[in-house]
Amino acid sequence: MQFVQNFPFITIILSLFSGPLSSVISGKKAKWLNLAVISVIGIMSAAVLAFTIRSGESYVYMMGHFPAPWGNEIRVGILEAAMAVFFCIIMLLSMMGGQYERERELEESKSNLYYVMVNLLLCSLLALIYTNDLFTAYVFVEINTISACGLIMIKQNGRTIEAAARYMIMSLLGSGLLLLGICFLYDLTGHLLMSNIQEQVQLLAQTGEYHIPLLVSLGLMSVGLAIKSALFPFHTWLPDAYGYSTLSSAAILSSLVSKGYIFLLVKIFYRVVGFDIVRDSKVINVLFVFGIAGMIMGSVDAIRENNIRRMIAYSSVAQIGYIYMGFGLGTAAGVTASIYHVVSHAATKSLLFVAASGITDASGDSTDFFDLTGAGYRNKLAGVAFTVGSLSMVGIPMFSGFISKLLFAQAAVASPNKSIPTLIALAISTILNAVYFMKTVIRLYTPEKKAVIERKNFRTITMREEPVKSAALVFFIILNLLLGLSSDPVMELIRNGLEMFS
Repeated sequence: MQFVQNFPFITIILSLFSGPLSSVISGKKAKWLNLAVISVIGIMSAAVLAFTIRSGESYVYMMGHFPAPWGNEIRVGILEAAMAVFFCIIMLLSMMGGQYERERELEESKSNLYYVMVNLLLCSLLALIYTNDLFTAYVFVEINTISACGLIMIKQNGRTIEAAARYMIMSLLGSGLLLLGICFLYDLTGHLLMSNIQEQVQLLAQTGEYHIPLLVSLGLMSVGLAIKSALFPFHTWLPDAYGYSTLSSAAILSSLVSKGYIFLLVKIFYRVVGFDIVRDSKVINVLFVFGIAGMIMGSVDAIRENNIRRMIAYSSVAQIGYIYMGFGLGTAAGVTASIYHVVSHAATKSLLFVAASGITDASGDSTDFFDLTGAGYRNKLAGVAFTVGSLSMVGIPMFSGFISKLLFAQAAVASPNKSIPTLIALAISTILNAVYFMKTVIRLYTPEKKAVIERKNFRTITMREEPVKSAALVFFIILNLLLGLSSDPVMELIRNGLEMFS
């Protein structure tokens, strides 16, 4: 075994132990430790990605060198390593983009606790990406839930406490269903290791034994993770959680937390049950229906919002609907499109939240839609960044969102039974996206009278005033353009990674 093959385990341990370490140092030191840990893990994950691309195959790492069931395993392939790299990039840029807000909004005595939660969240995301054990995945799902709840309520005001309570209630419901599904599956197969479970499930499928319990297990796990990732109609916790938490928390929650659960669901479909069995079970038809409903209803709710951050949050409901709609197509092309949209949405949603923060800073800290008039002139970079994110969400060529919608349309055409409802939903959702994003962009570039600006204490913000946030916005814009203009290498990684999953 080459030394680089140890890196996935090292990254999980590094982020895990950096959490407790952050709790005993000052907030300033914890901030630099967090940035260093994310950067180091990103570099190590990139090395793992390069190794898996060269080798052309996945590998299994046994922790403690004991085989299952006595030991635990992680499995590493191209898709796992690529997602780890991407998650680190998004988390690093989100932390950079929200630095000024954290320093302003968090009590100094509690700032180091924030980095404890971020480090534990990163640890749980890496574990969900790499683990080859279903119960270990559940343990880190709970760590992820607790960390995310801490990130929401760290501001300690009425709005965030209420949002955290709603989030915890819905997440615990999803976790309970996931655990029930895992218990049923363990009872049917006698295994918790994903590869071993799949062997037994294949045998059960061939003989036709325990068909109903297997279907119930798959349904419970799918619905549990759908609840945790805010699939419509289980999204009621999402607007407050994203709309009232700190900027970094909103960016990380919208871009990464729900995507970690979705990635685990992909592993369950491919590595635990087998995608052929999942497709034949008709569970994906349920996900398809709720996915299309989320695409429409999330956009309708966004149109009705006058708070820019809650509008962006409701937009996430629609985008999660896209992902589950792709799963529901029941084809490799649909799953590939969904995974690409995971990447595209993560990059774009963080960009929108950070850009919205710059816009509201220039508008007297108001998130009200009418106070944003002319904000694109008062903070030029934030206005450009929000426009780029909006164009991407609508699906304008050159941006990552266009590639996502193109892939979904191509996958729909290849799925005759579901092509018409998919294409209709794509068209309606795109029109609705254009309504609420473009009306916001128009508002940002509608000149405001000088007297109104002075009366409301609006101010002009330049890149020099907030260099770290400005750098994050520039990198987010570049990332979005790269995904939109050079999507072929990303698609190749996803396809090769899915083949390794099987």
